[in-house]
Amino acid sequence: MREFKIILLLLLHCSALPFQQRGFWDFEEGSAFEEVSPPDHPTCPFGCVCQLRVVQCSDLGLTHVPYDIPPDTLLLDLQCNMITEIREGDFKGLTNLYALVLRNNQISRVHPRAFLPLKRMQKLYMSHNQLTSIPRNLPASLVELRIHDNHIQKVLAGTFSGMGNMHVIEMGRNPLQNSGFEPGAFTGLKLNYLRISEAKLTGVPKGNRGHMSHRYANKLFCIPQLYRGQFILLHCSVVNDFVFSDLLGLSFNHIRHIEHGVLSYLPNLRELHLDNNRLSSVPSGLPESKYLQVVYLHSNNISSIGLDDFCPTGFGMKRVFYNGISLFSNPIHYWEVQPATFRCVSERTAVQFGNYKK
Repeated sequence: MREFKIILLLLLHCSALPFQQRGFWDFEEGSAFEEVSPPDHPTCPFGCVCQLRVVQCSDLGLTHVPYDIPPDTLLLDLQCNMITEIREGDFKGLTNLYALVLRNNQISRVHPRAFLPLKRMQKLYMSHNQLTSIPRNLPASLVELRIHDNHIQKVLAGTFSGMGNMHVIEMGRNPLQNSGFEPGAFTGLKLNYLRISEAKLTGVPKGNRGHMSHRYANKLFCIPQLYRGQFILLHCSVVNDFVFSDLLGLSFNHIRHIEHGVLSYLPNLRELHLDNNRLSSVPSGLPESKYLQVVYLHSNNISSIGLDDFCPTGFGMKRVFYNGISLFSNPIHYWEVQPATFRCVSERTAVQFGNYKK
């Protein structure tokens, strides 16, 4: 009798209909997720991590930009991949994108219309790629552009046209020469930071007489920070081709001469970094710099210093004293320098000669 009851129970159990899964979460009868249907589009590109409108696709070996990026993405991280080209439709529909990270790829070509959909993008990072020019048609909303460690040799006039919101440009370690800056390359910008470190400059980039009045023929479009190994913030703004700068950094280049009158266009200059160049004399114009306090001239070829190279001869010209002048690693015999040469220095320890060894 007992065996009959067990068999009857098994038969009754097997007479039930087979389980049919209607939804992804439909594992239990009466599940709250039973009516859930798949989304109309993938919520995240394969292999990427998507959270809080941030799409992170770094270090995935990608050879192109994923096609299924959510349209509400604010930050897209594609760094450290193997992308070689940015195509026209790669960012289609990403009208809300705020920041795009493309550093450490192999990008050598950017379609001229690739960035047109990015109407609200403010930050673009394309350093450590193989670009030979700055991409065209950058969004007018762009505030920060970092494009250092590429192969850029020329900055064309109008590259940053209409980009009045731009505050930061980092383009160091590109093979840029003096002729690589076309007149008007930075016109219209109001920059807080422009860095062109470890380039191939032999002088300060200047404007073109054909684009400027005779009075300002030698006016600098903007003052780049050209320094290797040490981070220095550069304060400058360009309004109608006028430059206002606190610091001019031109270290670690091949500069042999600073054209007379260049420093006169920097009335607020407080620090001048010209170390590790090929200067054979102290640049002219230092005595007329009223607020200049720090001058780096070490590691050059300066062999003599004149009595009035640093200090003015009259009264009422220089407003502040120097508190730092470095002249070490130059072929100078300090005992041949007249003591009155540093009459406008705050204290004698502010002048550093050191020992010259060749």
